[in-house]
Amino acid sequence: MKIISLQAAGPGQTHHRKPVLRWLAGLLMLVAVAPLLAAPRPLPSARGFELIALGVNGGLTDGDLSAWLLRAAGDRHYLGLDAGTVLPGIAAGLRQHAFDDFMATPGSALTRQGQIFTDGISGWFISHPHLDHVAGLLIASTDDTAKPVYGLPQTLDALSRNYFNWSAWPNFADRGPAPALGRYRFQPHVPGELFPLQGTQLQGQLFELKHDRMISSMLLLHEGMAWFAYFGDTGPDQVQGSHCLADIWTALAPLIRQRQLSGMVIEVSYPDGIDDQHLYGHLTPAWLLTELHRLAAAVGGRQPLAGLTVVIGHIKPSLRAGHDPRQLIERQLRQGNDLGVRFVLPRQGQRLWLPAPPAAHQA
Repeated sequence: MKIISLQAAGPGQTHHRKPVLRWLAGLLMLVAVAPLLAAPRPLPSARGFELIALGVNGGLTDGDLSAWLLRAAGDRHYLGLDAGTVLPGIAAGLRQHAFDDFMATPGSALTRQGQIFTDGISGWFISHPHLDHVAGLLIASTDDTAKPVYGLPQTLDALSRNYFNWSAWPNFADRGPAPALGRYRFQPHVPGELFPLQGTQLQGQLFELKHDRMISSMLLLHEGMAWFAYFGDTGPDQVQGSHCLADIWTALAPLIRQRQLSGMVIEVSYPDGIDDQHLYGHLTPAWLLTELHRLAAAVGGRQPLAGLTVVIGHIKPSLRAGHDPRQLIERQLRQGNDLGVRFVLPRQGQRLWLPAPPAAHQA
């Protein structure tokens, strides 16, 4: 077996040192992240968030599109975060034992998948109304139970106008063309407003994102002093000509300084090499790392993001032979990661346990 020496390079050897250190950093990141994907169930006294990937892709594969479930430790109910794929994602989670501690209702006539869908999910947050973020909700709405749907006013208006209109789909909302069946209770919130997520221990706050020509959104969630950020689709500020991400980094900076942010979900749709004009409001590894450096600058201090968990979603598959965007994105993030961030790229159906940072435990 080849042994790689980590001793200081002598004269003429400095060009070997950076690759070795980057290789070691990447290896340590993989070791650190592994427990997140294969974590034991949290102890009853634990604090943090359970995250289940219902769908992780950003297009093409209609059974694996952007959707997540999140709940705080000790909470029975999940909050749905986007809904590109729902029932196939629950089925994938059941196969991988992601729902082993979900308490089913005794005597129910529903399957376990049906119980998780109808009773285990307390409501839905929709970051923006693109089809790859709502298709699962639409298709399964015929069998869903009455739930709130949270989002920006313009997002919920688009859901009503374009989908729940008795043309594209029956009107299961509580507004729009009659008869409004009222299965989904639209709960619009403006950016900055703090609101409770019904049926859970969570509270939320919305921030605007710029996604090409559309307004998308980020939901900042917290339970006690533990916080988690979920990003809908977003382009980098510099390309979008906006300050949306800069405003969010300003808001997250004190949470990171106080060691209260458990992590975030954010998109990386394409590998590096895509022209900015063809990003269409999305991120690449290089652009995400650029934005995370801006976050680090807002936090201040030495290696302020070291250990921060950043979950990557919305990867766009490719039909090109021999081209694996997921593998490329993972490698490019690892190679460019000089921040000590823990990047996690889960597969559909996987469960992640994101413990609250120490300061949140002490609060």
